[in-house]
Amino acid sequence: MKNRLNNHFNGENTPSKRHLFGVGLDNEDGHKRVTRAEKFSVLGGSEETHEKMTATLIKTFEDLGQKGKALEETEPKELAEIITKNAQSL
Repeated sequence: MKNRLNNHFNGENTPSKRHLFGVGLDNEDGHKRVTRAEKFSVLGGSEETHEKMTATLIKTFEDLGQKGKALEETEPKELAEIITKNAQSL
């Protein structure tokens, strides 16, 4: 039983359920913006911010696909670098 618990908490033999969230806090027009996809969600923000966050995450998943990687197998540092690069390119 102890090994089963350790395996569960270490992530072994369990499917990963990673999901990225973008949260915009600069909304002043009262609109509630929500964009959901299989592996990411974008909540709130002004129209411009919401669109930029959504485009950044779409491009990020395109880049991961080109590398043949899934979100679950991408190291946080690499993911942060890809997101930063894509956000700056918009």
